[in-house]
Amino acid sequence: MAESMKGLKRTHRCGELSAANIGEKVTVMGWVQKQRNKGGIIFVDLRDRAGILQIIFEETDCGAEHFAKAEKLRSEFVAAVTGRVEKRAGAVNENLATGEIEVRAESLRILSEAETPPFPIEENSRTKEELRLKYRYLDLRRPDLQRNLMLRSQMTAAVHTFLKEEGFLEVETPILNKSTPEGARDYLVPSRIHQGCFYALPQSPQIFKQLLMCSGYDRYFQIAKCFRDEDLRADRQPEFTQIDLEMSFVDMEDVLDVTERMVAKVCKETVGLEVSLPLKRMTWDEAMNRFGSDKPDTRFGMELTDVSETVKGCGFGVFTGALEAGGSVRGINVKGQAEMPRKKIDALVEFAKGYGVKGLAYLAVLPDGSYKSSFAKFMTEEELKALVTAMGGEPGDLLLFAADKLKLVWSVLGALRVELAKQLGLVDDNQYNFLWVTEFPQFEWSDEEERYMAMHHPFTMPMEEDLEILETDPGKVRAKAYDIVVNGMELGGGSVRIFQSDIQERMFEALGFTKEKAHEQFGFLLDAFQYGVPPHAGLAIGLERFVMLLAQTDNIRDVIAFPKIKDASCLMSDAPGKVEEKQLEELHLQVTE
Repeated sequence: MAESMKGLKRTHRCGELSAANIGEKVTVMGWVQKQRNKGGIIFVDLRDRAGILQIIFEETDCGAEHFAKAEKLRSEFVAAVTGRVEKRAGAVNENLATGEIEVRAESLRILSEAETPPFPIEENSRTKEELRLKYRYLDLRRPDLQRNLMLRSQMTAAVHTFLKEEGFLEVETPILNKSTPEGARDYLVPSRIHQGCFYALPQSPQIFKQLLMCSGYDRYFQIAKCFRDEDLRADRQPEFTQIDLEMSFVDMEDVLDVTERMVAKVCKETVGLEVSLPLKRMTWDEAMNRFGSDKPDTRFGMELTDVSETVKGCGFGVFTGALEAGGSVRGINVKGQAEMPRKKIDALVEFAKGYGVKGLAYLAVLPDGSYKSSFAKFMTEEELKALVTAMGGEPGDLLLFAADKLKLVWSVLGALRVELAKQLGLVDDNQYNFLWVTEFPQFEWSDEEERYMAMHHPFTMPMEEDLEILETDPGKVRAKAYDIVVNGMELGGGSVRIFQSDIQERMFEALGFTKEKAHEQFGFLLDAFQYGVPPHAGLAIGLERFVMLLAQTDNIRDVIAFPKIKDASCLMSDAPGKVEEKQLEELHLQVTE
């Protein structure tokens, strides 16, 4: 039978007590982690979000009534205990923050009984994630998940403090917006009142934060909820949170400065991580050519080498064919892996095929200086030597090559170096390499749309020196856009915004928008630009990714209280779900099976 608290007040959380509290009378409350009955003495581990505390029940201290209740305690019962803090009689438990002490119970109230949970509530659970997500309210009792969510809370508090000290104003922007055609798919919300019309949930507060700059708010920020209807990955969710900011009368340098100081402050205050400032910088071209990625992991080498000129005219048709088709031949040097088993090399070839190339070519420089290769028979000794020299190859090295369209070559080799670094243990998980990637392309070609699309969004300012080729050679236009990257993960990104109406019109034209279409989609922003708009720039950092980084987890669901799974559904609440016919009628909707 559950008891009420009857005015009983908790004095401490379980994990807050220490040797400094010895001799004090305390009241603690929490969940029973486990109960061990040793005959005349009962040991109970009581758990709350602060930690675990050992409680001792002996009948001479707590009386027969409370001892009898202690005998009934089971895993996940909720209990309130009053007693005195003592030095632990047995050996100190080095694994617990409270391992030096215990509480000798004087009274016990069972506040709530519990059924046996479907899995143990323990750190680093081996229970299948699907089962844990179905019972997420139990999974969230695990200390490791609680630490992650407490870290998230500490991080957002540090962000608030820093940005307010820097003169930023926190402003909330609408959740119910108008759908825009650029970017990922919108989540749509039907309007009951406006028949046949839909709101869209925001993919970001982009337009509204630019309007706030037009309105003179100067420095805005928001911990903003955003939504994208896209395929999920380990670091993606349909709803996510970003640290969103915008600044007036600034250029790129101002945004980079305030952002990296904010990141350094959050890292230092929450996990004690020292981030060296200023952060290193790298252009998009340099990142792609060296690492095959616009979010390079710079904790290890294995950089890409362009050998197109070296193999031009050689006897290997795969290389020459790619070059004749306008492609590229590039490679990575896997130091000391010349004698990697053929089975592992074949697995790497299959890995590469997953990125759209037909395969990989390999050349192993054996310790005795001879070669083992998939293509050596097609090239002369001189050509092979020149290739090894170009790759910086030495006896013992394994050289891997991709030959295809440049975009594909970058993609496959960029992914391959990361995969090999994991396999070979080249990555130090305690190392954090932050950097800025700058000068992104303004546009990327979409085969599906058969037109150029904005790589970031239509409001990104091109580099001034590239404005003259905006219409004639849009593929070469660079943007005043920047991403903050750490350990191969894009933490956030932003850009300097277009604030001149004539440049914005040219941008829409380059993207294939008619004046009418641009005004239909973004009319209120374009209208606002007629009334005096300051130069402005901004950025957004993915909060969940930031927490993942500092919590050292590679699963975004570990840092969200109630996450969705890969198909964007919730195993706990069964969302999304069907609704009653009456609701559909009110919204003027019909569902087609």
